Amino acid sequence: MLAMRGEQLGVVTNWPPSLEAALQRWGTISPKAPCLTTMDTNGKPLYILTYGKLWTRSMKVAYNILHKLGTKQEPMVRPGDRVALVFPNNDPAAFMVAFYGCLLAEVVPVPIEVPLTRKDAGSQQIGFLLGSCGVTVALTSDACHKGLPKSPTGEIPQFKGWPKLLWFVTESKHLSKPPRDWFPHIKDANNDTAYIEYKTCKDGSVLGVTVTRIALLTHCQALTQACGYTEAETIVNVLDFKKDVGLWHGILTSVMNMMHVISIPYSLMKVNPLSWIQKVCQYKAKVACVKSRDMHWALVAHRDQRDINLSSLRMLIVADGANPWSISSCDAFLNVFQSKGLRQEVICPCASSPEALTVAIRRPTDDSNQPPGRGVLSMHGLTYGVIRVDSEEKLSVLTVQDVGLVMPGAIMCAVKPDGVPQLCRTDEVGELCVCAIATGTSYYGLSGMTKNTFEVFPMTSSGAPISEYPFIRTGLLGFIGPGGLVFVVGKMDGLMVVSGRRHNADDIVATALAVEPMKFVYRGRIAVFSVSVLHDERIVIVAEQRPDSTEEDSFQWMSRVLQAIDSIHQVGVYCLALVPANTLPKTPLGGIHLSETKQLFLEGALHPCNVLMCPHTCVTNLPKPRQKQPEIGPASVMVGNLVSGKRIAQASGRDLGQIEDNDQARKFLFLSEVLQWRAQTTPDHVLYTLLNCRGTIANSLTCVQLHKRAEKIAVMLMERGHLQDGDHVALVYPPGIDLIAAFYGCLYAGCVPITVRPPHPQNIATTLPTVKMIVEVSRSACLMTTQLICKLLRSREAAAAVDVRTWPPILDTDDLPKKRPPQIYKPSNPDMLAYLDFSVSTTGMLAGVKMSHAATSAFCRSIKLQCELYPSREVAICLDPYCGLGFVLWCLCSVYSGHQSILIPPSELETTPALWLLAVSQYKVRDTFCSYSVMELCTKGLGSQTESLKTRGLDLSRVRTCVVVAEERPRIALTQSFSKLFKDLGLHPRAVSTSFGCRVNLAICLQGTSGPDPTTVYVDMRALRHDRVRLVERGSPHSLPLMESGKILPGVRIIIANPETKGPLGDSHLGEIWVHSAHNASGYFTIYGDESLQSDHFNSRLSFGDTQTIWARTGYLGFLRRTELTDANGERHDALYVVGALDEAMELRGMRYHPIDIETSVIRAHKSITECAVFTWTNLLVVVVELDGSEQEALDLVPLVTNVVLEEHYLIVGVVVVVDVGVIPINSRGEKQRMHLRDGFLADQLDPIYVAYNM
Repeated sequence: MLAMRGEQLGVVTNWPPSLEAALQRWGTISPKAPCLTTMDTNGKPLYILTYGKLWTRSMKVAYNILHKLGTKQEPMVRPGDRVALVFPNNDPAAFMVAFYGCLLAEVVPVPIEVPLTRKDAGSQQIGFLLGSCGVTVALTSDACHKGLPKSPTGEIPQFKGWPKLLWFVTESKHLSKPPRDWFPHIKDANNDTAYIEYKTCKDGSVLGVTVTRIALLTHCQALTQACGYTEAETIVNVLDFKKDVGLWHGILTSVMNMMHVISIPYSLMKVNPLSWIQKVCQYKAKVACVKSRDMHWALVAHRDQRDINLSSLRMLIVADGANPWSISSCDAFLNVFQSKGLRQEVICPCASSPEALTVAIRRPTDDSNQPPGRGVLSMHGLTYGVIRVDSEEKLSVLTVQDVGLVMPGAIMCAVKPDGVPQLCRTDEVGELCVCAIATGTSYYGLSGMTKNTFEVFPMTSSGAPISEYPFIRTGLLGFIGPGGLVFVVGKMDGLMVVSGRRHNADDIVATALAVEPMKFVYRGRIAVFSVSVLHDERIVIVAEQRPDSTEEDSFQWMSRVLQAIDSIHQVGVYCLALVPANTLPKTPLGGIHLSETKQLFLEGALHPCNVLMCPHTCVTNLPKPRQKQPEIGPASVMVGNLVSGKRIAQASGRDLGQIEDNDQARKFLFLSEVLQWRAQTTPDHVLYTLLNCRGTIANSLTCVQLHKRAEKIAVMLMERGHLQDGDHVALVYPPGIDLIAAFYGCLYAGCVPITVRPPHPQNIATTLPTVKMIVEVSRSACLMTTQLICKLLRSREAAAAVDVRTWPPILDTDDLPKKRPPQIYKPSNPDMLAYLDFSVSTTGMLAGVKMSHAATSAFCRSIKLQCELYPSREVAICLDPYCGLGFVLWCLCSVYSGHQSILIPPSELETTPALWLLAVSQYKVRDTFCSYSVMELCTKGLGSQTESLKTRGLDLSRVRTCVVVAEERPRIALTQSFSKLFKDLGLHPRAVSTSFGCRVNLAICLQGTSGPDPTTVYVDMRALRHDRVRLVERGSPHSLPLMESGKILPGVRIIIANPETKGPLGDSHLGEIWVHSAHNASGYFTIYGDESLQSDHFNSRLSFGDTQTIWARTGYLGFLRRTELTDANGERHDALYVVGALDEAMELRGMRYHPIDIETSVIRAHKSITECAVFTWTNLLVVVVELDGSEQEALDLVPLVTNVVLEEHYLIVGVVVVVDVGVIPINSRGEKQRMHLRDGFLADQLDPIYVAYNM
């Protein structure tokens, strides 16, 4: 395709040598001629500015700018400096005077919008432009100056991102008269900068396009020639006079030709959309400059007014004639107003851009027989950048009108939109480029961007430049059609490349509007943009809905829009959001501020009232689902202690048999014997101290007190409970001393205790059934508790929740018999059952495990050795004492090791969050244990109080170990923020660690006192989904930090096995953690006797290698890694990393996902998401988020959650459920009960704020 040359710019002899010369000429020879008439909001003429006044006032402004700012020696503004022009849209006269004042003073005006508030949409970017232009002075009008926001002292505050400005009012009454002998220096137009027009880019940044004096003059001449302007014509201008077509016709070219401009402010158009038509009639105007929006409004407001006559119009300039919907406005307008004297050939669409000024304009002709050019193009062809003519009957076509011919004196060509500027072929759409004097010359201060835009040398296919002169990219997409007519099909800024096809935002807006437009969505109030998600652009549509539309309407409209866009453009819409009327950020002339809207969408601050997301249909570039490969058989793998060339992943704690210590308790097989021995040898040694919420001692127990209390309880069980040895007893106590005494009472009587968390008095309906279930499943023959709980179990509320008649006998231990038992029971065999440990797993399974006497003693000994516990020690425990390691530390360890346990019930922290840490500090404790819930309470509740705690004397510098007792992957973010927060209070960052236990073995790892500090590694999350461990550097993409779960306890052996084949795995391979230890539980205790199913949990053997050892399967995935560190016994240290529970993991697209990883990403997505839980439903991923904020934020979360899960996990979210804070159930260990939540979701019990089903 060749370049197209416009007609020659004819030099008319009386054209002025510069625009200032024209002003001087008219101002002196026709001072009374009207130059500009302004309107008030009632449409009455407010003020007529004559050429004489414009000339004298501009001179006055010029003199004052140069001589009255700063001092004589140091003027603030010199010729060539930039000054801002800040004038409201209803005051074109003051703007015009200031603009010409700047031209006369040879300073460079930068017209900008009035900053309405300090946080105006896009105002910050304008500030950056002013700063980069070095602007220090802003010219403004009196009224505007009064309306600017002021500080209490009357100063105008500095707007965000703006430089410090001197505000200078240009009204004549405020200015000094220039002396008689002063006269502006009027030169011929040259290459100095005349003015800078601002342009907002796609990303919201603002650039300044510099226009030289010669370009300004040549542009006015070219417009005069193209439009056939003559002296003293009247022109009605509805457009923004500060920039673009409104400035070029209504302020500049008009003065060159001494025309009279009738300026219609936007505020008047809002009140009376017909005002511009009325003014055309009233003034018999020859020319009007409008946008298609103004034509559309006039049509809507038109009620067949009698007195309308448009026959005076010879030219109706449509400034946005290049928009896809302008053609329908032009046609409809002509249709209605043809009967009022409007001729078809009068409508003159034009195309313009800030960089190239007027690109093309349709010439007014007197010949009504020559119809305007139109093209009916295949929309599908356009997405591939080619022109295919189609028939109008089809929906999937774009009808475009021509925007006339190339400007006089210009050359135009189309080049490929991306890459090298190669000329397009005849049937290709490209970016239009122009070579002319009448264009901008640079982006102010940005040489690189200027080179790419203003200095383009288009090339032929052979690579030769077509001209020695540079061309300018106009930013418009189009082609030059038959007869040299220019067609524009879109803007570069609105281009969205989705899966390699190009779509134009404006086309999509036009399609969306075509779906029952007026009923539902306001016409101008639709924004279309693309966001980048998972390596491709995704289309987002945001529209303002009318206030009276119902939810039903909205969804119908939304689904119809989706269908329309799919069938016409063959592209999926990623997200369609509807916001309440008038809530989208506006540009100063009322349009939608696109980049600001996109910014709000991405920040989650758009507050839509309806959202429809379609990731399932439009995300087509997900990686392929994983196909599982068959495993390699054992024979080829196993060589000595190597698996696949790696060391077998096995590790063990210290050997219990080889440790020589003076452990007196070792000579007893049973804990009950240890207690009796302590009661004889150290009767008054305090074993337990219970603190209340004030931090004072509520109760304490010495060895002998505990022994005597236990004896009385044993008597009560035998006499009142009539229990045999081996009967099960449920202990329902609040955390405290009674629970401990009751436990040993059971041992003394030969009964098997089960500790059960009491029901919550405020929440009986949900907590009591769990109590009932444990009592029934554990086959408890009797239930022991306090008087208070006894009443609660039989209360009316309880009867509403469970059948209270089926409780076993309830014994209240508040009044005990006074006698001692005849003898204390001694078990005949250490493998007999000592107690049952019941706990609800995170998947909602109630599992009880059997702990034998031998396992219990081995457990206590292992902890004693790991933590170096002696009678002289004090340990602070802030844990729930009902199961797992929490129970063992609370009830058993002190009796075995003799140390003093300071007991802090975690529930007390809800009222006094600092209780635990104050106790640790006050008792100078070196070792303390807590749960994640406690740590979270402290981190959230004390975050702002560290200073006041310091003044209260809180000191944590003595803490050696602070262990979080857990049955999950360490929550590294929480432990790190806790460490950071309390570092100032003396907490050593290495003191905090975690433990790991599970149902088959209540404690496998525990940091303890000796041995290396816990290590952290970073693994690739993508490899983890394929059950592989790939170590990466910190901070690398997709890296996931994993912290070691403490040291392996003495007497514990661990191996990593493949959960399917049961073969051993190599070092740093992901597999199931298997454990062998003297304190393994001896099996599940279940009522249905389906223990055969679970039996391999407790006695599994490897399928090859060491097939003799019996292992227990933990049900957790993890890996072992040999480190460079040295263990307490001089060996190289093996670190165990827990990744997550097998039964929590989700199989999606053939890969294994751990809920916590997805939840971590989701919580980071928006500041108002406080908690999140995910689960699968059929094969959909459901994400439940708790919203801590106003409900209008609920829908902001849907796109953000969908985006982050796609980006980071390659998964499409099926359902997003937004709920109130506290809906996601958390168990006593601070773990999320995802299966409970899933049941609640399926039973529709969550009472969500919003549920979004992604399509």
